[in-house]
Amino acid sequence: MSLSEHVRTLGRGPGRSRSLTEGEAFDAMSLMLQGAEPQAVGACLMLMRMKGETAEEIAGFARAAQEALPPLPHTDLDWPSYAAGRTRGLPWFLLSAKLLAASGRRVMLHGWNGADGAVRDGLGTLGIAVARTPQEAAAALDADGIVYLPLEDLHPALLALLDLRRVFGLRSCVNTVCRMLNPGRAGASVQGVFHPPYRLLQQDAAALMGWRQMTVIKGGGGEFERHPGKVIEGFGLRDGHRWEEDLPALVDDSRRLADLDLPASALLDLWDNDEGPDFARQMVLGTAALALRTLGVDDAVDALWSDRHTRPATPRGTA
Repeated sequence: MSLSEHVRTLGRGPGRSRSLTEGEAFDAMSLMLQGAEPQAVGACLMLMRMKGETAEEIAGFARAAQEALPPLPHTDLDWPSYAAGRTRGLPWFLLSAKLLAASGRRVMLHGWNGADGAVRDGLGTLGIAVARTPQEAAAALDADGIVYLPLEDLHPALLALLDLRRVFGLRSCVNTVCRMLNPGRAGASVQGVFHPPYRLLQQDAAALMGWRQMTVIKGGGGEFERHPGKVIEGFGLRDGHRWEEDLPALVDDSRRLADLDLPASALLDLWDNDEGPDFARQMVLGTAALALRTLGVDDAVDALWSDRHTRPATPRGTA
């Protein structure tokens, strides 16, 4: 089937067009990743944007994108980072991911952040390895329990589709597909969004894909990063069932994340010496605690923070 047939399904007009089935979406994404005609790719993505993507379409697209990946090492926790143009200060969530790795979980970060270098700079500051190949990813996970895979190396064809935003001037569903990529086939995933309606879309797509554990929040700059001074609406899956919960504020402090105007070295100050604003510490611990809940474990995050410089010799089991 050519991509033009899927474009026809989406664009026949009022009363005749319809959304793609999950199988049709799988085929459409496979064709786009293999280099379908650029005009048809643009038409397909923009028609889907106009009507609104369905969970079946996202699930089919994500399955096709996953199938095109090389074999990668298994991880416990999937942590996508695709908030290009971050405007809310330092990437404190990297400390949360590092804390889980220090507790013995295998954490795979992956992403693309456009021209914004805050996340990539933060990785370097904190010594989180950036892997360009599956072999490098495996070595980093064995050594440190955490790794970051840049989308430009992990999945160049998917990045090319994501980067069409520069051509369209609009976001496409590829942003959501990237968050659903889960390259390490982790049993749990934590995801942040900037636009709240996508929380339910990602929740429903994950259920169709057979995922068991997932948490989606409207996070700082679109990342999975919890504001400690606000009530957070959590969505996702617990043991394969839909989960929604209002998570209470952790501190009485409603400042904006951008108010923490600190140099990148502040990340290392907090990790190495526990020096820095308590607001930032609570952001890190609150984000880590929610990630632990997603894994189905009840470790006390304060104790993990106290023991963060002593990584267990063997990985701890997760549910």
